[in-house]
Amino acid sequence: MPTISVDSGSVKIECKPGQSLLDALLDANVAVDNPCNGKGTCGKCRVKVVSENPVAPTETERRLLSAKEIEAGVRLACMVKPETDMDIVSMHRERKHEVLTTGLLPEFEYDPDISKRTFTIERPTLEDQTPFEDQACAQLGVDALSAEVLIDAGLVPGEFTAVFHDGEVVQIERGDTTDELYGVAIDIGTTTVVCELVNLATGEVLADASQINAQKVFGLDVLTRITYELEHPDNGIANLRKVMVKSINGMFDELCEETGIPRNRIYEIAVGANCTMMHMLLGVDAHGIGKAPFAPAFARAKDLPARAIGIEAAPGARLYCLPHVSAYIGADIVAGAYVCDLHNVKNNVLFIDIGTNGEIVLSKQGQLLSCSCAAGPALEGMNISAGMRAAEGAIEEITITEDGNQFAIIGGDVEPQGLCGSGILAVLRELVRCGFVRKNGAFVKLDRLPEDDYRRKMLIEHEDGKRSFVLVDGAEPMLVTQGDVRQVQLAKGAILSGFMALLNKAGIGMDDLDQVIIAGQFGAHLTASSITGTGILPEEVEDRIVYAGNTSKTGAYMALMSGEVKRGMERLAHEMDYMELGATENYERLFSQCMMFPDVSKRKEG
Repeated sequence: MPTISVDSGSVKIECKPGQSLLDALLDANVAVDNPCNGKGTCGKCRVKVVSENPVAPTETERRLLSAKEIEAGVRLACMVKPETDMDIVSMHRERKHEVLTTGLLPEFEYDPDISKRTFTIERPTLEDQTPFEDQACAQLGVDALSAEVLIDAGLVPGEFTAVFHDGEVVQIERGDTTDELYGVAIDIGTTTVVCELVNLATGEVLADASQINAQKVFGLDVLTRITYELEHPDNGIANLRKVMVKSINGMFDELCEETGIPRNRIYEIAVGANCTMMHMLLGVDAHGIGKAPFAPAFARAKDLPARAIGIEAAPGARLYCLPHVSAYIGADIVAGAYVCDLHNVKNNVLFIDIGTNGEIVLSKQGQLLSCSCAAGPALEGMNISAGMRAAEGAIEEITITEDGNQFAIIGGDVEPQGLCGSGILAVLRELVRCGFVRKNGAFVKLDRLPEDDYRRKMLIEHEDGKRSFVLVDGAEPMLVTQGDVRQVQLAKGAILSGFMALLNKAGIGMDDLDQVIIAGQFGAHLTASSITGTGILPEEVEDRIVYAGNTSKTGAYMALMSGEVKRGMERLAHEMDYMELGATENYERLFSQCMMFPDVSKRKEG
């Protein structure tokens, strides 16, 4: 089998016959960007081959890589199937990412399901031979201890503390540990994961940790990861769960090191996530979510021992997974709807979480109707030629002027490396505003512009007749292509059509909306002008837009701190109606109409 030497021999792996270089690297846990899971569509899994490589570049590589890159030995790992030993250099760079950890937090009463009580085991005598278990049960007011708890307890004469979960003893500890009561709230997004260590006695947040979702190596979006499961029937489900649990345990290490709190004092973990991520966390087959009629294996809340899936916390720690509505209205959206009190409002409120999917909930005076639209990975920075995650070097805001482009870049005074999601929408907003892009999404033709028009020097016309916008000039200019515009146009059409379909179903108009709530990691970085300037939402609602932040994590926090909140979320999930957009009458026509960009340019383009 060919041996692959990575980064001057720091890692050496064997490649099976017929195996792609990408799969070999992933099997060996070598980090490599892989948004499309090896389908050859994203062009992100670049590696540099520094040894002789007898295998010629494929047509896909010639299309996605520049001639200069190919000449320098750059290849796409998914397209290379090594036949001989090979030396490569990884081109993957882990950058510091911006991850949203905060969100709207309403007032509520603390009443966590986890509590503690002390008891004492007396030394037996000939006159009193009461078993230790019976002594404990009498003081704790329970009928019996489970065999597992009893075995772990190691009861002897002395003082102990019982850990209760919803009235049941789940753990016994030596001594009085009543002042040590902690839990963790987790938001698992398709792109990022956030953990928050909480004092269950006071509700105080002691520390937080965040990471890019470790499942990214199996694909950027949920459908790509489901495809990975299908294509790897022997170990796909297990691999997705393993990397997620390993990531969570790693963040627990960070939290405990920062606070000095031992992980065996973490007694409950509450998780908000979309339906697919929850299936993959628990190791449940998610195939049904990826194909019609899109039926998940489960939607109800789940309460189980944390160690059942490998999460390292207290021996009796519980894992609570928030409930879902459907395959594409998950626990993250249920959490957001609960946090924003949508079920109790007396007016009309629209709630939107924009990401690879756009989940929308309309509250018509407390009656909840929801839908989900496939926005695709473009708004997360992928499927865009210069796209990247929200990391150092990413352009997040832009203003186009006659004198050039002005940028705001994550990390401050650094060289631009690409466009993150908010930057992609900002540049589209500007392209529309300045008349580079017409209402139908096509770039304006150069021969339709006056000779002295500043836009001429910012547009490139390629040999095939297509045009691109020069985002950053230089020897290797960073471009926004016609294909990039089309990707955003599809996402914009999907979200706006979902928005309009809900309003139509509820029988209300745009003027009847009192508020539009933007939630989630991506939405928090979008300006109202970008949202309406690209036509994702109509201009009429710009002054009604408010931001709620990471409501999935906040919902997990509230569930951690209150059993009544858990029950409330479960009721809300059951009561929320779901509308399948694809089954909506005349939806294709609505979608087509919603793909049009705002006609804000007053320039004559011919």
